[in-house]
Formats: sequence, C-alpha cells, structure tokens
Amino acid sequence: MGLGRRLYRGEIDVDFVGKWKLWYSLSGFLLIISLAGLLINGLNLGVEFRGGTVFTFKSEQASVEQVRQTVLDGGVHQAIVQSAGTNGWRVTTESLPENTREQLQSQIAQDYKTPVGQVSVQAIGPSWGGEVSQKAWIGLAVFMVAIILYLSMAFEPKMALAAIVALIHDLVITAGIYAWSGFEVTPATLLGFLTILGYSLYDAVVVFDMIKEVTAKLGHTSKQTYSMAANNALNHTLIRSLNTSLVAILPVAAILFIGTTLLGAGTLKDLSLALFVGMIVGTYSSLCVATPLLVTLKEREPKYQAIARRLASTGGGKGSKSAAVAKG
Repeated sequence: MGLGRRLYRGEIDVDFVGKWKLWYSLSGFLLIISLAGLLINGLNLGVEFRGGTVFTFKSEQASVEQVRQTVLDGGVHQAIVQSAGTNGWRVTTESLPENTREQLQSQIAQDYKTPVGQVSVQAIGPSWGGEVSQKAWIGLAVFMVAIILYLSMAFEPKMALAAIVALIHDLVITAGIYAWSGFEVTPATLLGFLTILGYSLYDAVVVFDMIKEVTAKLGHTSKQTYSMAANNALNHTLIRSLNTSLVAILPVAAILFIGTTLLGAGTLKDLSLALFVGMIVGTYSSLCVATPLLVTLKEREPKYQAIARRLASTGGGKGSKSAAVAKG
C-alpha cells in the first residue's frame, strides 16, 4: 500500500522511458524466439482448420496409452488423445473414410464397454477451417483499421502507430509461445487472440490519455522534455495498469492451471493460454514498448527538440535519460 501510494504521488519515479534500450533488446529477443518457434515448429492447427475426425466417449477404465493403442490398432496413423472432463475422452485423427470411422467407433465401444450410440463421431472438412481462418483474418484487419482510425482521431497518428506496433508485438509473442508449447490452435484460440488485442489496446489508451493530458502543457518555457513528461504520466498510471492486469490475470490463471489440470477442462486451455500470455505481454508492451516508441517519435519533432536543447543548455534536462533518442 505504501509503495503504491508513493508511486501514485510521484515520490518514486521509475525511469521506463530512459531504459528504452533495455526494453527494445528484451522485446527483440522475445520476438526472435517467437519467430523461430513459428518457423521451426509452426502452429499446431486443430482439426477445425486442417480437417479430420473427432471421437468422444466416456470411460472410467481408459488411459491415454490404452486409447491411443486402440486407435492405432484400428488403422489410424495420426491420433491426438485428450481427456475431456470427468471420465471423458476426445480422440482427434486425420480424415477417415466412412467405413473406417464406423469400424473404429465399434472398436472403441467394445474395448471400453460403452454403447456404440454413446461414442460420438464428428467428421470435419478442411474447407470449414479455411472459412474460419478467412473470417478471422478479416476480423483482425477490421479491428486494426478501427484502432488506427480511433487513436488517430482521439489522440494522434503517432500514438496510433505506437499502439499498432505494440499489438503486433503481443500477437507475435503469444503465437510464438503457442508454437513452442504445441498447444492446439482452435476457434477458441482465435477468440482469445482477438480478446487480448482489445485488452492491450485498453491499457495503451489509459497510458496515452494521461500522456496527452500531461504533455499538452509543454511549451517553450517548460521545465520538462517530452520524454520526462511522458515518463511522469506513465508512473501515475502504473499502479492502475498493474492492478487491472492482476485482477484480470488471476481468474484466467485459475482456468489455465486449475481448470485444465485438476478438473480436466481441456477444452478451455486453448482460450486460457492465449488470454494468460496475452494479458502479461500486453501489460508489458503498453508500459515498455508503446510509450518509449511514442517518445522516440515525438522527440524528433522540432518543438520538443527545441525544449530538450534549451533544458540541456541550462542543465534542466539531466533527468531525461532518453533525450538522446531524438538525436540518434
């Protein structure tokens, strides 16, 4: 409580903007690792995108190894076996002809003493997945255009550019973690991706609104450079950003770590992983990527360069470790 109050009052000043080299290096490293995962492993697309057959049934005696062996004995070459809720099982295979589906359905029913009618079989064609992917890309494009228009009108184009870069940063890192973890990408994952875009944008707007309010007072006689004013604004919104993120992350973490491991709610892990990673990365990017990038762009404007030069000549700009960004 004491630390939060001191941060809010400006008694503790965290130099986010001045450490822009650290943040850019860290983000660059994360982006390289993420891109490497996407190039090496690729995304593990779910059956909804690549097509296939899904068998679902319930059995108290089954285990992952037993179910996989049953499917392999049925002539299936590729199979993903997952637990689904209490005593529930979900088997995803490549696309199978109708007679093979019926034979495997009967084999599962026989091996696990389940009525044939209770072994659900769903055949999904890849064309449906292509349609979902197309709609997802369209939705992402519309979202990005809406963000650019909104931020350009509510704030300014340079803030819109900084926010878009931060959003792309969040998407690439989240996708990279999916690639390395091997989690399936399902329609629920796409919903999670769109959700974290909105969350990341909200955090950036809160920070940018404070920066706009503080920097609007800067003039030829100001005692602060743009970077100093932006850093002060960032510190005033820091506790709000961290509190909002923590409150949002806790229930998502409960779904990811408790719901999917202890309760077996496997269908929720695709959505919860995207939200969990995206919220953490989104909070980081709004504080350490979007704002330093905005300062880099704004400090190049003649107005703010003149303020920085005047303060540097009088010794008043010593507190701004990022003033050199504008001259780089």
